[in-house]
Amino acid sequence: MPADADPAFEVVTIKPSDRQSPHGTFFTTRGRHSIASNVTVIDLISYVYGLHTRQILDGPSWVAETRFEIDGVPDIEGHPNRKQSKLMFQKLLASRFKLAFHPDSRDLLVYAVVLAKDGPKLTKTDRKPGDSTTFSYTSQVVLTVLNASMADFVDGMQAAFMDKPVVDQTGLKDRYDFALKWTPDETPASDSDAPPGLYTAIQEQLGLKLVSTKAPVNVFVIDHIQRPSEN
Repeated sequence: MPADADPAFEVVTIKPSDRQSPHGTFFTTRGRHSIASNVTVIDLISYVYGLHTRQILDGPSWVAETRFEIDGVPDIEGHPNRKQSKLMFQKLLASRFKLAFHPDSRDLLVYAVVLAKDGPKLTKTDRKPGDSTTFSYTSQVVLTVLNASMADFVDGMQAAFMDKPVVDQTGLKDRYDFALKWTPDETPASDSDAPPGLYTAIQEQLGLKLVSTKAPVNVFVIDHIQRPSEN
């Protein structure tokens, strides 16, 4: 799909999800179909607006409880990129769920990323400013980050790994390439050579620290929402 295209769903189905579904929540593209599987409205808002679920406030209880299967085809030929996919789901929330909201700021519990005592251990990227930012990770976990600002890094950590919003308090302005290796807390400690936990890994490998604190963050306040209209 052209990068400047402004797609919406031409055809889309929304149906209740099987709560016993063996797979988790996910967003994907299959051919020309953009799919959101086993998602709540909170999941949708989190995905399309880049928010932690704790930054989404108010609304009836069903927005966090009722799950849906959504399958749609865009009104423009080609495959949407991630930004265009989010745009289509934004429009869907407005048209089929009648979502209305307003932004605000609240003091919330967050993880702040700050500089460790000896300063950052990061390599500035040699990629061009317009090149894409890449995050990839394996189940061990090995996170590989290319051409990322600190804002990109905290957004990626918040979306994939953290149970609270993450904010950048490092003051770093450049873009970086790095790898971060850690062992998830729930992994059995059977390998003495396994990487450390996340908090230690970030400090030892990146020269940064994760600090639990309170900070003002942007929030998304739901003013109106209704169950989706019939297909």
